[in-house]
Amino acid sequence: MKFRTFKYPFALILVSFGFVQIADAQTRVAETSKLSQEVSVLRKQGPKGLEVFLKSHANTLNTSSSGAVLPSPALRVALDELCQQRDCYASRLYWYTDIEQAKAAARTSGKPILSLRLLGRLDQDLSCANSRFFRVALYPNVEISKLLQDRFILHWQSVRPVPKVTIDFGDGRKLERTITGNSIHYILDVSGRPIDAIPGLYSPKAFLRQLQQAELAVKNYSKLTPSDRESYLRKYHSDRLNSIQAQWVADLSRLGIQSPPKLVEIPSNPSQPPTAEIASSLAVSKMRVETPMLTALQSGAERNQNALAEITDEKVWNKIAQLYAADVKLDGNSISLIRAKKSPSTNTQEDNLPIIVKKFEATMALDTVRNEYMLHSQIHQWFMQGRQTRSVEALNEQVYGQLFLTPSSDPWLGLFPSDSYSAIDNDGIR
Repeated sequence: MKFRTFKYPFALILVSFGFVQIADAQTRVAETSKLSQEVSVLRKQGPKGLEVFLKSHANTLNTSSSGAVLPSPALRVALDELCQQRDCYASRLYWYTDIEQAKAAARTSGKPILSLRLLGRLDQDLSCANSRFFRVALYPNVEISKLLQDRFILHWQSVRPVPKVTIDFGDGRKLERTITGNSIHYILDVSGRPIDAIPGLYSPKAFLRQLQQAELAVKNYSKLTPSDRESYLRKYHSDRLNSIQAQWVADLSRLGIQSPPKLVEIPSNPSQPPTAEIASSLAVSKMRVETPMLTALQSGAERNQNALAEITDEKVWNKIAQLYAADVKLDGNSISLIRAKKSPSTNTQEDNLPIIVKKFEATMALDTVRNEYMLHSQIHQWFMQGRQTRSVEALNEQVYGQLFLTPSSDPWLGLFPSDSYSAIDNDGIR
């Protein structure tokens, strides 16, 4: 009996499979190239270019808008490049990165400018923590996205690169995080003059209210003669500060709190830059992510868990935050984005998602009240006093130095205290 060996059919299958792989790769390259050419043309057309892109890809994007199916990686990358914002498929917002172009668009449209200042870049995954939370909780929110599209010119600018930490577990796994850094939205008139600012992370409803109040202030300001504008701004910020103080007293009264909580203690030695732990404590949502990293990087004597508890009065702040629980609810778009960005290895059960959302909403509520009562109050006072508020650059320098405690004079952002000892050659500086 003779046996035949059938080599060719198997070889044909392998060859066919190889052709399919090559064809798929060529298709992806062709799609990426086509999208890149499209983006390079439409980016120059501003927000209208984004509208054209969204319409031409409406079928794909509308199918994925529920979050059940993501747009293709190539389409997501193209949108991020066109919008200059990471995860633009969820927010669909166009951002200028040149302030002069933003001012020209504002003059043409008559809209105010919302100018974001952040560490890192808004179009990259690893920008500072608060800017990442904006991209999840605020920009994709249906109400906020519509308001920003219709009534603001959007601009962002990086203050400095964001520090990154990579932990290599030695078995092929790596954990990447950013450390320290805060973000702020400035509301500018068409000339780029600061009218108000929204420091740090706010809940969706609170952020909406801040935008609407500031937009009205810009409109009223623009109608006045130059000689009347400064007095209007002083009164506007005085009224806002009085409103915040009245609400503060009302909140404490509702809770029966006699001694007001404190936010953070400024270091007693002004010549020493604030440490990264103190700067991190200014934003609770950011602190939740960064504190384990900061703690791990320090010696035992420098671990800050007890210090953080002492300087934040978190129990009292949590009680105040709970009064505004209704303001922090994330909408379906934001929750879909959270689901899409979660790692499969840490989110094997869908049941985890409600827990993650609930915890994030709770820390966002805490950030909101502390940012409004403490940081925004200080900004209002600066406007009332006319302290470095005419220029957004001067105001931003003051904000990062005195509010966020990450002054430009400290190149190490509080991560390298001058009085610390590491027992590493050159203190680990490479």
